[in-house]
Amino acid sequence: MNGMTTRNTALAVLGILIIAIFLRTYHLSSLPPGLYPDEAMNGNNALEVLGSGDFSTEGGPASGWKVYYPENNGREGLFMNIQAVFLATFLKMTGGDPEPWMLRFASTVFGSFTVLGLYFLGRELFGRKAGLAASFFLATSFWHIMFSRIGFRAIMAPFFLVWASFFLIRAIRLGALPRRQLVFAAIGGLAFGLGFYSYIAYRVSPLLLLIVVPFFWRERRFWKTAGVFTVVAFFVALPIGLYYLANPADFMGRTTQVSVFGSPTVMKDLVLNIAKTAGMFNIAGDFNWRHNYAGRPELFWPVGLLFLAGLGYGAKRLFGALRHWTIFGTDRDESFAWKFTGAWFALAALPVVISNEGLPHALRAILMIPPTMIFAGAAAGAIYDRFVRGRFSIQTVVFGIAFAIAFLTVEAGTAYFKKWGGSPEAQGAFAANYVELGREIRALPKETPKYIVVEAGGVLVRGIPMPAQTVMFMTDSFTPEKQREKNIHYVLPPDRESIPAGARVFEIR
Repeated sequence: MNGMTTRNTALAVLGILIIAIFLRTYHLSSLPPGLYPDEAMNGNNALEVLGSGDFSTEGGPASGWKVYYPENNGREGLFMNIQAVFLATFLKMTGGDPEPWMLRFASTVFGSFTVLGLYFLGRELFGRKAGLAASFFLATSFWHIMFSRIGFRAIMAPFFLVWASFFLIRAIRLGALPRRQLVFAAIGGLAFGLGFYSYIAYRVSPLLLLIVVPFFWRERRFWKTAGVFTVVAFFVALPIGLYYLANPADFMGRTTQVSVFGSPTVMKDLVLNIAKTAGMFNIAGDFNWRHNYAGRPELFWPVGLLFLAGLGYGAKRLFGALRHWTIFGTDRDESFAWKFTGAWFALAALPVVISNEGLPHALRAILMIPPTMIFAGAAAGAIYDRFVRGRFSIQTVVFGIAFAIAFLTVEAGTAYFKKWGGSPEAQGAFAANYVELGREIRALPKETPKYIVVEAGGVLVRGIPMPAQTVMFMTDSFTPEKQREKNIHYVLPPDRESIPAGARVFEIR
């Protein structure tokens, strides 16, 4: 890898991106195997706004395109609006009915291009080898593949923060190119501002960028660069900020519901939460089949060991220990790189450890994925420089790298498509039976009255429990107008006796 040409590096990055896209799009029409109601809720909002053409910051159920959708505990609106664009495109192309993969395609795009962004950020922090390794580890990460194939808005958070961080750091270091410096700063600000429309955990990110100041505040045109970044980010995030000012209860969302500070044993729970979160990387991961192959460590063991090596050395650098251990270098840029990555990791852990629900929680920890892979990539690059470069023939090195690439890629594919995808637990985690029910209902003639009795419990959305969202999406019957048009009726168990004779009756349990 030493002395790689620009052409070879570009080919390596392209190869990693191809692997990432393949692992995130292969069999997308069938895996995940159903459609979780939270995903379907996004889809139903998307279908609803497609018919409105109205962009609004209001919170009403029929106010069109929104910056915030208050139903189902509240969700920042950017992802649903992007899903609506993809959904409209695919429905027009296929001429058919809504399908789960149409909602998930947006996630594959964000997930795949986070892999590309991590190469650039890793290179900016630790050099080309570390960037390539970190990017490849992300491309083959089961943890990241899982959320890159689910229609959850959280996948946007690492995408925006990775690209915003890269463009900001790169802009600061382009002091001799003032015009390009300001363009990079503006692009970074755009990405950073858009991140506030992604996921509640993203709100810790302003604290991360403060670490840039003590390292670079004396750099040429630093304050102008930082100012452009901040101003652009501010105005991009302003609409959702104004929404939160008008609706302060929505700002906290589910945070207060799951906060550890509502527990009678705060300190005990906090210690346990930290221990569970620390153990999720190499010991026991998320037990929710919707987030993970239940209990599997979030990192495959070779990457897990590299992560520990990188994290361990980064912690020593952060606390000033072993300053003269030269395996990783000691200059100012590397000091910044370790501290920036460490700060990101610690800040991203905060929303996880202060929650008291379902820990270890892979989804809530999604912003921890990029620094985790950077730690592993930096360790891999350093080990290569220290123990591999110059000690083995080029043929041996190439063979070893090719073997590692094949090994991790095959393992990721086997874990996701065969082990997880073939498990009955995955079917249940994504309500596959609701999808089949929806397909059965939409195949019936419009003239046939179709009554769906919603017996399953859940958060009410316009008077109907959340589990009905999957069937509503599959049949495009979310709104009262669509329900009348398709002769579909949703009723609660007490209203079962009002169902007319001759109607087809279905149950959501």
